[in-house]
Amino acid sequence: MLDSGPGDLTQSCSFTFDFPQVEKPYESYTGNNVKLRYFIRVVIARRMSDIVREQEIIVHTLSSYPDVNNSIKMEVGIEDCLHIEFEYNKSKYHLKDIIVGKIYFLLVRIKIKHMELAIIKRELSGSTPSLFQDSETIAKFEIMDGAPVKGESIPIRLFLAGYDIAPTMKDINKKFSVRYFLNLVLVDEEERRYFKQQEIILWRKGEKLRKGQPPPVTNAMQTYTATSTVRADPQEDASDEED
Repeated sequence: MLDSGPGDLTQSCSFTFDFPQVEKPYESYTGNNVKLRYFIRVVIARRMSDIVREQEIIVHTLSSYPDVNNSIKMEVGIEDCLHIEFEYNKSKYHLKDIIVGKIYFLLVRIKIKHMELAIIKRELSGSTPSLFQDSETIAKFEIMDGAPVKGESIPIRLFLAGYDIAPTMKDINKKFSVRYFLNLVLVDEEERRYFKQQEIILWRKGEKLRKGQPPPVTNAMQTYTATSTVRADPQEDASDEED
């Protein structure tokens, strides 16, 4: 907190401020039911009413490549009717990554009409017993149209760069979590749906810097330095007093 002290403001003034070593451990986030934000607030205290202005700051938490990033392999199906195996190349993806995988049909005895793959974001807020869950479909693709046959394989390539998504967040300040799932859905000719979900981890990768380029001020332990200009506007003051 910066206090400039009492005085009369009769003209435009500038105040330089510096908040070193301010912890910002969590990434900025705006969801359907949760909002985590950082902002600088300027308050001009007056006799009648205060003037308050805010400027939001976006904070990104950058991560390094995971030490362990195993592929995902699973077999699912219906006894004596359908047996498929799906494989994704990784279980952890950065926000500009490409999800690569394959789906193998080992047994097909039902008439499949089409197959689709979706990315589901699941936002959990609150705490038990008042835990609220909200799901949102970020993207959906039809990856197969028509009936597959035994031995057929379907390739998957899903580009994440085109979507405005945040990293996976787990138990942020014991208030909320954000998780992501790949949802594979098969639809038969009678419109019955068979699906399987698999959780994936999303993380934010730091940008590669060119030689001589200064690093961006986006990490969680940054120093924010700026100059704020406050104008003494008689018309604005009058409107604030009326409110």
